[in-house]
Amino acid sequence: MKVILRADIENLGHLGDVVEVKPGYGRNYLIPQDLAMLATPANLHAFELERKKLQARMDEIRAAASAIAEKLQDFVLTIAMRVGENDKLYGSVTTSMIGELLGQEGIEIDRHTILLDGAIRTLGEHTVRARLHADVVPTFVVKVISEDKSHLGEEAPADAE
Repeated sequence: MKVILRADIENLGHLGDVVEVKPGYGRNYLIPQDLAMLATPANLHAFELERKKLQARMDEIRAAASAIAEKLQDFVLTIAMRVGENDKLYGSVTTSMIGELLGQEGIEIDRHTILLDGAIRTLGEHTVRARLHADVVPTFVVKVISEDKSHLGEEAPADAE
């Protein structure tokens, strides 16, 4: 099935491209989400008339994503977690936790845009990506520290005998 893209879609194409997709993907996702329209002669003509509005909206979205990306570029998010033996975390750091803490820092992004290469289950610094737009994927650092040490400000001194 041939469709005209009404937005930039990663691994598929950019606004205005006519691409071939599987019928189910087009019918069940792209068209209902208003990301594409069937590539018919009438729709091609209608799209050309609408292109400037769509391009302006896409540029606005890309500019907002770039502004957030600038904030994230050198950002280090510190998360305090409960730790068991051998500095292993109880559970793992999730995209929901990262999104919530970024929101508290004044950086509002959807947790679904946060990309983790794997579960974060150890202490230390981990590089995390966020897909804010098809062309804007900034990276930032998530630093996981022990909950016990975060309350004290530094490591607890050894008991004196």
